[in-house]
Amino acid sequence: MQHITQTNKKEKAILVGVVLPGLRRHQALEHLDELALLADTAGAIVVGRELQEIRAPHPATLIGKGKVGTVARLAEELGADVVLFDEDLTPVQAKNLEKEIKKRVVDRSGLILDIFARRARTAEAQAQVALAQLQYLLPRLTRQWSHLERQEGAIGTRGPGETQLETDRRLIHKRIGLLKDELEKIRLQRDVRRRRRDALQKAALVGYTNAGKSSLLNALAGSGVHVEDRLFATLDATVRTLALSRNDKVLLIDTVGFIRKLPAHLVASFRSTLEEAAEADVLLHVIDASHPNLDDHVGTVQQVLDELGLADRPVIPVFNKIDLLEDGRFIDTQARRFPGAVFVSALRGIGLERLRRAIAERFEADREILEVRIPFTRPERLAAVHGMAEILEKRYEEDGAVLVLRASGPNAERIREMLSGEE
Repeated sequence: MQHITQTNKKEKAILVGVVLPGLRRHQALEHLDELALLADTAGAIVVGRELQEIRAPHPATLIGKGKVGTVARLAEELGADVVLFDEDLTPVQAKNLEKEIKKRVVDRSGLILDIFARRARTAEAQAQVALAQLQYLLPRLTRQWSHLERQEGAIGTRGPGETQLETDRRLIHKRIGLLKDELEKIRLQRDVRRRRRDALQKAALVGYTNAGKSSLLNALAGSGVHVEDRLFATLDATVRTLALSRNDKVLLIDTVGFIRKLPAHLVASFRSTLEEAAEADVLLHVIDASHPNLDDHVGTVQQVLDELGLADRPVIPVFNKIDLLEDGRFIDTQARRFPGAVFVSALRGIGLERLRRAIAERFEADREILEVRIPFTRPERLAAVHGMAEILEKRYEEDGAVLVLRASGPNAERIREMLSGEE
């Protein structure tokens, strides 16, 4: 797959958006603003924008024929290298648009994949991005062989072209299989690490990209996670220990940011990373309080959480960047809309103690007191229980140890299942 930025030279980009039924023009313009941020993250300079209202996407080119001509002329006049569409294009649409505009055409999914490819650092993230790219590329493979169209039917071109295309498809399918196997091995290793961490409860930071999740992780846990004021600065799940009190600790998990129209195959590829959030006892939904599209961002995050099966997970809304607020009524208004919300500034250190208390209260409410009996013949179970709960009382009887435990709801259930065959 071609990347938008293959050299140090910044490419010039034109943005194209559409206003479909149910979408207002100002919303489409805001979406183009976000596309401009994505372009900047990918290393491109936006030199022009075009927006068209349409009743339905044109099957051949998404936008109307007249608008295609307008974009082509604008791209030529401004010396654009690439045209970025805010919608996903079918392989046919992308091929037709490139033919008419005579510039490289990249849709929203292709742009996000390019950014992920540039920012993937760990072996897992690189494998996840490679898998998503290949799944994106496969139906578009015929575009790589457009040079044969000029010679269609010519001697010596029909067979080899088809043979090469089929070879490429077979190689891509093989590579996809290898990447899936590799990611499955990584998932199993991650599961082992998770089981080792079962003793501690977990809170996952989720939210729209660039909401400040990594900054909040650094502020709370004193970690040195990379922070950048750009979209998708974090791709890998990062786990840090957060001390709530002298004897009370939780694991804080930073995850990849969500975004409007996040490609489905990208979500699928990053599922093993997002499983860290699925394992969390509580989600900290980090919201950029200063962003004008706050409501859209909240809705997008909720939609992705629904897709991941996390809609019923306890959530603490965390409004970040309150130091940038100009509306003095904002906090009161949002506090009424989101009961239990916490308002912070990770950059300025505002509200962090209140957030720690909110996390501690959430976990305290979820803990259970239970009494268990473990025979002396099962010492491994005694060690496992020590790893999953706080021991409040221990006494030894003739046939085993009796423990009074305080454990999180999920861990209490795990302990019951483990000891279900014991008296």
